[in-house]
Parts: sequence; structure tokens; C-alpha cells
Amino acid sequence: MVPDSYRQALWCSGRLFSGGIASGKMTMTKAEIVVCDKNKPSRSDGINTVEATFKIIKASLERGENVKIKNFGIFAVRKKNSRSGRNPRTGKEIVIVARKVLSFKAAPAMKKAVATTQSD
Repeated sequence: MVPDSYRQALWCSGRLFSGGIASGKMTMTKAEIVVCDKNKPSRSDGINTVEATFKIIKASLERGENVKIKNFGIFAVRKKNSRSGRNPRTGKEIVIVARKVLSFKAAPAMKKAVATTQSD
């Protein structure tokens, strides 16, 4: 469920988004992220929407949920087990503790877009 503070930030010129996040689902379409072009939102409306979207993504990742953005990619939290390693300066063996890491897997559309762009 999306906290009310995030819902308040997802206003588009006085209108709450109709589906996705506003309805309590953890899915948001691009149309809902792109703030109602017809209403001519102010710069601050756009900033608030982007910040609220990032807060929702962050909260989902903190709960261990994957975040999928269509044609962009998937953010996921992975668990890494503890393992032994070596201090490169001293050569002494150390234990690297278990931890969680953020991973990102690009969608095929994103990979294709990046591969077809011309380099400088």
C-alpha cells in the first residue's frame, strides 16, 4: 500500500492519478508518470512527481521487492553470502560479511537503444 504522503505528491494540477499507484497497486504506467500534458503542470508539480516516484521505488526496494519499469529494466535487491577474500595491500585473508546489494538488469529495448546510438 502506498503511504498517503506519497499519494499527495502524485497530484497533477489538482488531479490524483487515476490508476496504478493511486489505486493502491504497486504498478505505475508511463502515462501516469508523465504528468498530464493537457493540464500544463508547473515545474514544481513535475519535480514533486519525480521525487515521489523515486521515494516509492526506494520504499519498494527497501521491502525487498523488485521494481520493473517497462522497456527500461528491473531493479532488484540481491543477497550476497559471506565469503573469504584477501587484503590486496597486506595479503592477509579476511572475511567479507554477507550483505544486500542493488542490481539492475536492462530491458532488451534499452539494450538495443544503447547499442544503436552513435559514440562521440
